[in-house]
Amino acid sequence: MALMGARGSMAASDADGIVVYNAQHESLTKAWAQGFTSETGIKVTLRNGDDSELGNQLVQEGKASPADVFLTENSPAMVLVDHAGLLAPVAPSTLSQVGVPYRPAHGQWVGIAARSTVFVYNRNMVKEADLPKSLLDLAAPQWIGRWAASPAGADFQAIVGALLEQKGEAATLDWLESMKSGAKIYRGNNAVLKAVNAGQIDGGVIYHYYYFGDQAKTGENSNNSALHYFGHKDPGAFTSLSGGGVLASSKHPKEAQAFLQWITGPHGQAVLRDGTSFEYAVGEGVASNPKLVPLDRLDAPAVDVSKLDSQKVVELMTQAGLL
Repeated sequence: MALMGARGSMAASDADGIVVYNAQHESLTKAWAQGFTSETGIKVTLRNGDDSELGNQLVQEGKASPADVFLTENSPAMVLVDHAGLLAPVAPSTLSQVGVPYRPAHGQWVGIAARSTVFVYNRNMVKEADLPKSLLDLAAPQWIGRWAASPAGADFQAIVGALLEQKGEAATLDWLESMKSGAKIYRGNNAVLKAVNAGQIDGGVIYHYYYFGDQAKTGENSNNSALHYFGHKDPGAFTSLSGGGVLASSKHPKEAQAFLQWITGPHGQAVLRDGTSFEYAVGEGVASNPKLVPLDRLDAPAVDVSKLDSQKVVELMTQAGLL
């Protein structure tokens, strides 16, 4: 699908443009929407919320939803909507713009950005030689009471989803139960980062961009900290995908597909490279922000993001007493 030029005939097809249910960071999606509208003349209306909220809302609305496009921070919410049969196939020309590891094989949705799981630690409290070799090592006695996470958020639940996909239900539940007794719980990844930096806790499991975002500002919540990348295809090296999908019930399918094509193309991915979201670009041939460890050096596990089971994750986390 070729994008129309600025104020082209595609824009003229509907003055109201498209409605995007957006669970990605508002500032990032706003930059995407403004760039797309500037180039095509197609208006984009954003309705912002979090992953689970908007995913469940779409399932409840079904074919009556006013949404044309759904964007997520993490993939499980997109999988929920996909399993409900609410997505249209993504245009092949859009899929071809995104690296194979960053899109599900069935083509019902596509990766739009990525983020790496990391262990942030206080450099004054933890020596590099003593860092956990695996995410699973945080269940060991020496880490009881020394690490933190934010289990109520979609970020952490995506990480647990990858652990479930890799290691199975029994191992995941064991790890979660150890977390209940051994980890300190915070609300939000920024709270985890701040606590680690302040020396309230030795380390925590977050996504990488929280650290880089703080460093790009004042560094007041990260200057005492560093990031540990597990690598070795460990569950703790999981790379989570932000997803983009077009609703099968969209009243503006051409415009919706064009928007998804734009954000996964060179201009949309350049917003990731040059902006301050510090999320990874997933477009073919597009480099990520130079401050980031390159994606191909993360040695992330091969996880089929289209199979991440958010409902089972919530069930297991509830059983472990974390939710």
